Amino acid sequence: MKYFLLPTHLAFLYSFALSKPVQIATRNNGLGSEIAVSEGDILLRRGRRSAINCESCLWPKSQDGLVKVPINISSDFSLTERSWIADALQEISTLTCVQFVNRTTETDYVYVERGQSCWSYFGKIGGRQAVGLVKNGCMDKGAIQHEMNHALGFIHEQARSDRDRFVKIMWEHIVAGEQGNFGKVNSKNLGLPYDYSSVMHYGAYDFSSTPGKPTIVPVPDPSVPIGQREGLSNLDVAKINKLYKCNCCSSVLPKPRGSFSSVNYPSPYPNSSNCLWLIRIHRSKIFLQFEAFDLQPSPDCSSDYIKIYNGNSKNSPVLLDKYCGKGPLPSLVASGSTMLVEFASDESITATGFRASYNRVNCGDTFTESNGVITSPNYPSKYPKNRMCFWVISSPVGYKISLKMLSFELEHSDRCIYDYLLIHDGSRPTSPAVGPYCGTEKVADFTSTGNFVLVEFHSDIVWELPGFMMSYTFGR
Repeated sequence: MKYFLLPTHLAFLYSFALSKPVQIATRNNGLGSEIAVSEGDILLRRGRRSAINCESCLWPKSQDGLVKVPINISSDFSLTERSWIADALQEISTLTCVQFVNRTTETDYVYVERGQSCWSYFGKIGGRQAVGLVKNGCMDKGAIQHEMNHALGFIHEQARSDRDRFVKIMWEHIVAGEQGNFGKVNSKNLGLPYDYSSVMHYGAYDFSSTPGKPTIVPVPDPSVPIGQREGLSNLDVAKINKLYKCNCCSSVLPKPRGSFSSVNYPSPYPNSSNCLWLIRIHRSKIFLQFEAFDLQPSPDCSSDYIKIYNGNSKNSPVLLDKYCGKGPLPSLVASGSTMLVEFASDESITATGFRASYNRVNCGDTFTESNGVITSPNYPSKYPKNRMCFWVISSPVGYKISLKMLSFELEHSDRCIYDYLLIHDGSRPTSPAVGPYCGTEKVADFTSTGNFVLVEFHSDIVWELPGFMMSYTFGR
């Protein structure tokens, strides 16, 4: 199995929530005199600095423009844990030129071991370079990325030289003896803004001596959240790409809803582009739709195209293969909480590009098989309250989609305004629809006029009933 990982440059001892100084102290007791501990969780070779200030500390770039970091993951981790690690590092490899590859015979490599705490060396140190991960501390995606970012050469965000403009350290609330975890360094900061959303930022209550008393307060707005571990922020990606001089056009879209477009839209997009947008929503599914679409047409869309993946990498299943020309473009639902959108253009003529938006939905999927079944959540048990679900059915061009309701029981109301089902003749919520249906009324068989159907289901906060089951088939 191939793992794609991030360059390592920072020996770093770190407990996931940064609230386990005992674990850190235990790990530090076994360190030799040639190792210094910075900020309580970063291991430094004597005399080493952040890669941001030390070009010789970076992992080297190959002639192909990629920074390849050999990695070996200890067999002490379960297969599930290894998949978590691989997934976290794959996100880095997808959005940057840093690629983690399985170590074969390389002398310099990263060895991910099960530790008593979470820690990493700072930057590339040479030889077998360990990164420690503890099962009940740093197995979340952002925590794994945090450790590997240290190994790439990145400091904690709140340790930046300019941090006092953005956060206030509440020294009086810090556990005695742990004040050293809140120092500053003389960092260059790559010319990029301070990032409250970075995976490298401490949480508000890390190392707090008193429950409910924060150790870090954002300024001027203390309500700004800090210390997330969901995954790389957009600025985390930008920092890696700038530090390692990656020629990458990539963005992270972590909000529950948002929009994005091709470069320069609605003016023509540039030639020779290759851009990625990673949509990542916490514990939900993603509904994506295009408001405008105009790409240079070509046979098999070999020149300019959009391609959409059901996951966080180009190795994920394809939701929509290369698509070009003028719209309409179908709406899509990811089966999980991540979706990757790829846009490429060649060196010839361009067009105006695209504009897209996305939203969070509780449930749904995209179906491309010639037949299948769609059911309400938990069917045949009762569906949950307060759900919004979208299922998109996509048939090949020239084929229509036929639906047949097999079982149907929703909450009844006069105008079906509480729990209801809509069937759209197209893939968008604005496409013509039949319904809404509710109660136990008969849902008539339905055949689309084109090759897309959107099935939309809503439940409110009161009743829960068995729901529905319908089948679909493709036909000419």
